[in-house]
Amino acid sequence: MDSQLKKGLIEYGVLASLAAGDSYGYQLLKNCPPDLGLTQSTLYPLLKRLELDGRVATYAQLHHGRTRNYYHLTALGRQSIRDFVEQWDQVQTVAGFIKRSLENDTQ
Repeated sequence: MDSQLKKGLIEYGVLASLAAGDSYGYQLLKNCPPDLGLTQSTLYPLLKRLELDGRVATYAQLHHGRTRNYYHLTALGRQSIRDFVEQWDQVQTVAGFIKRSLENDTQ
């Protein structure tokens, strides 16, 4: 998948993973589709950005004697997913236009 396209989808993949319930970083890496190619070096800065813009909240919890940071999808994060899904129709329209260009390709 093209890196620019993937960049936009990773954000919503992480948000969608959190829609199923609160999670910690490593579990988010496992829950996201492998095709996104999500790595720790991509995930943690993204989570920080999502927290700063209010779409994700964090809290710490003890797990086997160690503190683990959990991430929670906020109402703003849930609305962000809804907005993305609504815009997806426009993306599909553009993708259809691009696909049709290949149908008319005579070279």
